[in-house]
Amino acid sequence: MGERTYISDLYHPLYSDAQQAALEYGASLEVELRPGSIMAEAERRTGLGDWGATDFLVRLQLLCDEWSADAELTGAGRLGLRNKLVQHASSRLLIREQLRRHPQIHDIQIRRPVIVAGLPRSGTTHLLNLMAADSRLRSLPLWEAYEPVPLPGEPATGDASDPRFVRCAQAWETMQQLTPLTALMHPMNPEHIHEELELMGPNFGSYNYEWLSHSPRWRDHYYTEDQTYQYQYMRDVLKLLTWQQRDSGRPQRWVLKCPQHLEQLPALHRVFPDATVAITHRDPVAVIQSIVTMQAYSQRMTRRRIMRDELLHYWTDRVQHLLEACVRERATLADDQSIDVPFTRLIADDIGWVERIYQRAGMAMTATARAELARFVREHREDYGRISYDLQGQFGVAPQDLRRRFDFYYDAFDI
Repeated sequence: MGERTYISDLYHPLYSDAQQAALEYGASLEVELRPGSIMAEAERRTGLGDWGATDFLVRLQLLCDEWSADAELTGAGRLGLRNKLVQHASSRLLIREQLRRHPQIHDIQIRRPVIVAGLPRSGTTHLLNLMAADSRLRSLPLWEAYEPVPLPGEPATGDASDPRFVRCAQAWETMQQLTPLTALMHPMNPEHIHEELELMGPNFGSYNYEWLSHSPRWRDHYYTEDQTYQYQYMRDVLKLLTWQQRDSGRPQRWVLKCPQHLEQLPALHRVFPDATVAITHRDPVAVIQSIVTMQAYSQRMTRRRIMRDELLHYWTDRVQHLLEACVRERATLADDQSIDVPFTRLIADDIGWVERIYQRAGMAMTATARAELARFVREHREDYGRISYDLQGQFGVAPQDLRRRFDFYYDAFDI
């Protein structure tokens, strides 16, 4: 493992020339966060206008209202949020058009996916990307998650020449310039295997928006809804992705992952009843210190003030909600379709744990698969654990004091 980095300017950022220029540029803009404006831009980008069911407008309006009222967002922060909403709105139009023109897409079945669930920062990303190295499984690279359907007239090559890949690579380059330590904590290069919750974005769903900006109103609305319909939408986009590359030779069995699944296990099971689900478990205090440090660091570009106390309170509550739901609903998954994966044991023997997951999923660990996984481990050995965290010094709370809040979780699982 390489040298670890301590973020000494977490609350009083020392800006690079590139960061300062981006902040000044953002301050010069008037960024409009209105559904009508966002939808009009998406229609111009795509040349399409069929939005389908209009229930999404309530959710889009809520996001625009909450973020518009946030006076602490920088211009750069507001621009990033608007761009994300335009991206999701554009994808909604493109997905709708493909499903209208090719109704046979709905006949495709997403059979026996392997799905990783677990707290953010609990090894889910490593486990997903490791299994994605197995050439028998189909996974979702970041560039395809962001733009599932190409813009009209663009070639869909599915490789590094694809305009969607190019746009994602440009965003990755910008990220490395403006928030380089975020790139250390969570790689976002185009080929990085991503979470399928991004495919709920075109339906303006999922807890993903909470990661983009401080969004308690969005969280409260999300809590009130049965999320089955969002999982159905995501499943249909997976069908579309499968159909788009039906002649490419890519495998048909998906490997997926998302921490949100922890609090949506019944919805996940209803939509993917034959899935094998692997749930990672890690000390939630380690998870929280990682989340809040990453969020605080990112806020140097998006907010006028780093929300130290608010971040700790919000994400402690959020992790508790995820874990309470997991403890309550874990039994909805059959033993022969699910497995619990302790983080420390996963890190010590990751390929061994993949083999255990495969046994649940009815997959053999072949010599070829083992070689592919071993190659991934060798090539990505230094991807994680490169930031030094200090919950007491940077957030004013002792780990042991925070840990008492999660006794219910420690009692339920072998952490």
